[in-house]
Amino acid sequence: MGFQGQGRPLSAEGLSRVCDTLECDMPTVWSVLSVETSGFGFLRDRRPMILFERHIFHRRTGGRFSAAHEDISNSERGGYLSGAREYPRLERAIALDEDAALKSASWGVGQVMGFNHGIAGFASVTAMVAAMVRDEDTQLLAMAGFIRSNGLARALRAQDWAGFARGYNGASFAENRYDEKLKAAHATFKAALPDLRMRGAQAALLYIGLEPGPVDGLPGKRTRAAMVRFQAENGLPQTGTLDPTTEARLLVEAFPAAITA
Repeated sequence: MGFQGQGRPLSAEGLSRVCDTLECDMPTVWSVLSVETSGFGFLRDRRPMILFERHIFHRRTGGRFSAAHEDISNSERGGYLSGAREYPRLERAIALDEDAALKSASWGVGQVMGFNHGIAGFASVTAMVAAMVRDEDTQLLAMAGFIRSNGLARALRAQDWAGFARGYNGASFAENRYDEKLKAAHATFKAALPDLRMRGAQAALLYIGLEPGPVDGLPGKRTRAAMVRFQAENGLPQTGTLDPTTEARLLVEAFPAAITA
């Protein structure tokens, strides 16, 4: 199956819908998604961020592939390559058992495991993956569905980071200081929220190959440099700022089908 789509970034409407679903504030939602995927749900080639879990694949296939393919089927967790390098691992597993492979990867901005498709609100893992390919709004809503279905929204609202981390990330959450990272991220986002317009522009710059740095809604040096380059290439004033003309031109270039449809 294909994994590339428009890769549409998070919208204000999508973020608001998730806050309503979980009955929590925006800093809390931003904290979870920033810790899970460094803040953005897509790779530069518009495929969803994933992490393939070889121990889950081993478990879901009864270990029948582990002897010959221990790097992608193993009773022990690990073997992670991160980023785009996770897809070859997933594709090799798909060749062995597609359903188990899709269920053994975590998907999108909320890194929802494929085997959790039902409680995330999808009839099948293939339906969930297809939704993850579309846009971050759907990715984030799947995360919210998982959180609500597992009774974790209360922990989020109470800022019980350890309680939430245990339910969302598993009993070994402390190994990666997951709860501490959530607490620190929440303090950051309480002070200032990301600019969704800037974040969308950064996603567009990433997709067209202009290296804006992190897709985080913050106009850092790399974002400004990428913006200047884009403006120069398109005959626009080279201000490095996201003025309405620059934004409109960026959206047309990065998402032509969505703009012209």
